[in-house]
Amino acid sequence: MRKPISALLSSRQRESESTPIFDLHKFGNTSETILQDHGRNVFDYLSNHVDLNSEKNMVMMTRDVFNIHSLSDNYFRSIVNLTKVNDIQRINKFFEAVNLKLPAGGIFIGSVETKGARKRRILNKYPPVIGEIYYSFDFLFKRIFPKLPVTKKIYFFITAGRNRVLSKTETLGRLYSCGFRLLHEKKIGNQMYFVAEKKCEPFFDEEPSYGLICKLKRYGKHGKLITVYKFRTMHPYSEYLQEYVFSKNNLQEGGKFKNDFRVSNWGKLMRKYWIDELPMLWNLLKGDLKLIGVRPLSNQYFNLYTDELKDLRKDHKPGLIPPFYADMPKSLEEIMESEAKYLHSYSKSPFLTDTRYFFKIMKRIFIDRARSK
Repeated sequence: MRKPISALLSSRQRESESTPIFDLHKFGNTSETILQDHGRNVFDYLSNHVDLNSEKNMVMMTRDVFNIHSLSDNYFRSIVNLTKVNDIQRINKFFEAVNLKLPAGGIFIGSVETKGARKRRILNKYPPVIGEIYYSFDFLFKRIFPKLPVTKKIYFFITAGRNRVLSKTETLGRLYSCGFRLLHEKKIGNQMYFVAEKKCEPFFDEEPSYGLICKLKRYGKHGKLITVYKFRTMHPYSEYLQEYVFSKNNLQEGGKFKNDFRVSNWGKLMRKYWIDELPMLWNLLKGDLKLIGVRPLSNQYFNLYTDELKDLRKDHKPGLIPPFYADMPKSLEEIMESEAKYLHSYSKSPFLTDTRYFFKIMKRIFIDRARSK
């Protein structure tokens, strides 16, 4: 009887440099092994994207980054890992290692059980009341604990980082932060399989936004990058997906990304009443922002602007309350026109311009009931 992949990959014995370790081709037919252990649908999906029987494709089932480091550099055109991302302890280090082993344009295929799929699995497994109670404790321990400094160490001590709860946004964001871009995704069973291409080197971000308060890099005066603080309204690692979301959904009325799956349900409520922007008062006190002024923008959003407006923006300090709420523009073009009008006016008469905009914005918010989206 053929051994399962997990048994084939349990050894760490290194062989000669010319023969990559953990190569399933040495143990038999890779296709038959995948069919036996993972089923026809997974096999067909993998086959559509890589040649499973090619010696230039590595098929693995591992959660240990050691096994990735043991591979030869730039030897494989694709790496397939059949262990779901939820069970990998240091996900970014694992993705970074895969990136460094692949050549430019190399393919990485993996899978994840998203938090939505996990919720459905738990609620379908238990009776209604018991399922809701179990899921509540599961969410608290495996979703909230890892994000709080006090409970983070307890969580990882107990779980060793395995069977983690991951959103689709966080998984894709981690991939993009590690130098990949998504080519394809598909739900098979209870898992989402993804095909990613190596686009660049990993960012090696030492402080990715993960906790309750986000630290976001934004353009300030003179084009200097400043750190802006906000309450989290998006899933972790969302900041790396701006280009991806824009390419898929473009912008909606008001200049926000359309159908932005990165925003959580709680985040939508916080955004509506500007609760998420309260930590930016610290930026105001530090002098990074002034009270009235154009929004501090991310690199992705900033690059959507015209060169003329980019240069004009760099001459001014961004603000906590944007002129957006004075004019309520709908399209990106209208937003740029609104900002240019404000900046030109401010250049001529700073105090009078900000005073006039302040009272106009207050009227919009408290009398006309304007709300953020």
